[in-house]
Amino acid sequence: MTELPAVKAALKSQRIETPSWAYGNSGTRFKVFAQAGVPRDPYEKLDDAARVQEATGVAPVVALHIPWDKVDDYAGLAGYAAERGLTLGAINANVFQDDDYKLGSVTHPDPAVRRKALDHLMECVAIMDATGSRDLKLWFADGTNYPGQDDIAARQDRLAEALTAVYERLGDDQRMLLEYKLFEPAFYTTDVPDWGTAYAHCLKLGPKAQVVVDTGHHAPGTNIEFIVAFLLRERKLGGFDFNSRFYADDDLMVGAADPFQLFRIMHEVVRGGGLEPATGVAFMLDQCHNIEAKIPAIIRSVMNVQEATAKALLVDAGALAAAQRGGDVLEANAVLMDAYNTDVRPLLAEVRQEQGLHPDPLAAYRATGHAERIVAERVGGEQAGWGA
Repeated sequence: MTELPAVKAALKSQRIETPSWAYGNSGTRFKVFAQAGVPRDPYEKLDDAARVQEATGVAPVVALHIPWDKVDDYAGLAGYAAERGLTLGAINANVFQDDDYKLGSVTHPDPAVRRKALDHLMECVAIMDATGSRDLKLWFADGTNYPGQDDIAARQDRLAEALTAVYERLGDDQRMLLEYKLFEPAFYTTDVPDWGTAYAHCLKLGPKAQVVVDTGHHAPGTNIEFIVAFLLRERKLGGFDFNSRFYADDDLMVGAADPFQLFRIMHEVVRGGGLEPATGVAFMLDQCHNIEAKIPAIIRSVMNVQEATAKALLVDAGALAAAQRGGDVLEANAVLMDAYNTDVRPLLAEVRQEQGLHPDPLAAYRATGHAERIVAERVGGEQAGWGA
């Protein structure tokens, strides 16, 4: 078993990236329920993110989404974040909400639409330059709904051409993270439908292109931990979008649907060295909070990742390896289950106290009165959401 001081050190050094859009109004395609006190601009989103970091101590990075977080001065936005103990993380491109992208963005049959999409991706790299962000995260809604609608192979050529252009624009310390999604909004073919497609493109591009695993973007029964182990082994795991799903891409709070799956994923991360800063794996939440209070939901999600990580760190690696070498199936499984069944909440409370934090992050947040203040103060203007 990993020695307790090493477990604590790993937990203290963990970094979980929160998404700016999770602080705004979001929900299902059918309805978004607005909440009082929701941020009206990227600066207020950072104010809320600072409260999450203050309560948890492990969430100092905030991802942006362009154009939802568009401002006139991105260096100034980065400075605003720094004043609140935050840094700006992944820049997420948006090539799925414009009417021109009805038939695709970078894979669209019209070269003019492809050019428009590529210009936006280049704009996002320029924002990375201004903010000091390391990662450009790309998700494409591109695909087709009907057989014969477009040439499947030609769309892959167009995708590769755009990715190559963006890759060549990246700086030495910047990366491209390519996300995949099984389906939706394209229901016949999706141009990046799985980790194999994303991996193939990233492999051809080079070391600055890596795959991001959204835990909700898989067919039922998919062994996500295998994907994680494989990509870590190939040094192609760039990061995660953590969330939960019951049916499809539900974007529920991470660990809500299957905490055992989250533990299994984090076990492979720990075993493969993915917690080491040198691997560069980004642990980002990608969730929408439609009926639950946003800041407490994000804090709870951070805590869920921490708990899964703590349990993974408690796996007795030596005993597990010995059981595996000996072909002792039951003992190998028991080693994992012993770690999973450990109540790590007292350990995490102790870790937080050693960092000068309240042992209960949710109680710490409630005590600040921030929730009541933002309801009283954020009156007027337009609340942030999927369109802003």
